[in-house]
Amino acid sequence: MNPQMISKRIAQELLRIRAVFFRPEEPFIWASGIKSPVYCDNRLILTDPDARREVENALAETIRREYPEAQALMGTATAGIAHAAITGYLMGLPMGYVRSGQKDHGRRNQIEGRMEKGQKVVVVEDLISTGGSVIEVVEALREAGAEVLGIASIFTYGMRKGLDRLAAAKVRNVSLTDFDRIAQMAATEGYISDGDIVRLIAFRDNPSDESWIKK
Repeated sequence: MNPQMISKRIAQELLRIRAVFFRPEEPFIWASGIKSPVYCDNRLILTDPDARREVENALAETIRREYPEAQALMGTATAGIAHAAITGYLMGLPMGYVRSGQKDHGRRNQIEGRMEKGQKVVVVEDLISTGGSVIEVVEALREAGAEVLGIASIFTYGMRKGLDRLAAAKVRNVSLTDFDRIAQMAATEGYISDGDIVRLIAFRDNPSDESWIKK
């Protein structure tokens, strides 16, 4: 399946299982304080066998195509762990995961699972917004001696801050689907109006400018 078809299929699945919520009249507030007309809960993928099958097969296909040299997958804690495990199983690759911080007991690991220095690794992430957390994972892996080929994520908002951070960290991200695809498909399938798309894109382009709320 080509990337455009994958993007369409994954967007359809996320909308079908209500993993993407649209609430432009009553914005969600992220942990960062950003007000958003959209909230994406990719954990719901795991509870729907059909969506899970679509997503994991798409991740496997995407990683084979975009990162053919991959030797191991590393999930982000916690949302990326299950996806890295299932995709690793489909691909016959080892997997591990990276904690948000080092443990304060036992072996004090931040990286869980065996990883050899120089190993070519792909990070598996469920979604990317501003990019901060996934870049911390990449940096931890690099410090441990991994060669990080890039990130494979399920969904990206495509925010300028996130794109700039990824570029500055010199890390590539390939997402199965993105904010623009979801918004267009949501309007086509009647989840939102065509007028809402303008507000959604205004948010994506500049989350700190809350004028989209009043449009």
